[in-house]
Amino acid sequence: MTTTYTFDVFSSLDGFGAAGGDWTGYWGKQGPELLAHRLDLYATDQRMVFGATTYKLFAQMLAASTEDSDVRDPWVARMRGLPATVVSSTLEGPLDWPDATLEKGDAVDVVARLKEESAVPLRSHGSLAMNRALMAAGLVDRVQVTVFPVITGRTGLGPIFAGAEDFDLELIESRTLDGDIQELSYRPTLHP
Repeated sequence: MTTTYTFDVFSSLDGFGAAGGDWTGYWGKQGPELLAHRLDLYATDQRMVFGATTYKLFAQMLAASTEDSDVRDPWVARMRGLPATVVSSTLEGPLDWPDATLEKGDAVDVVARLKEESAVPLRSHGSLAMNRALMAAGLVDRVQVTVFPVITGRTGLGPIFAGAEDFDLELIESRTLDGDIQELSYRPTLHP
């Protein structure tokens, strides 16, 4: 049996995964509904999958954060407590993550194997380049985009779908959080 793989990503309206300048985490737009929903998303058994860049970013942010910073929101702590696979050809262990496994090799091969072997769903938060490759290989079952009500035209960092293949998207779920944050979940299909 094959398990599902969800590519979970935060985005500005103009498609950036983060921003420079004076923007804060969540672009400063998070509210109680978003934070409670994120905590619920990570309440079920699942395995996280990260590329090396995102893993290093999370590890550095958590190491530099304080207990009361938004980097340590309860959903992030719960995510960090889940088993994780970090896919990298350059990292060496041990990893600074409680239950992480380092997998060497190509992400497409690693995730294809994990989808066959895992008893729990797979989820990746971020890892943009890795997830674009996984989408092109047909391994992403669900793209879950949380769109924050901002445009970061001058300061946007990490264009989420830059260099991606073309995809048709079937909307399978949507919700509004805190009045103006949109969570959109799609089933992607490579456009012929």
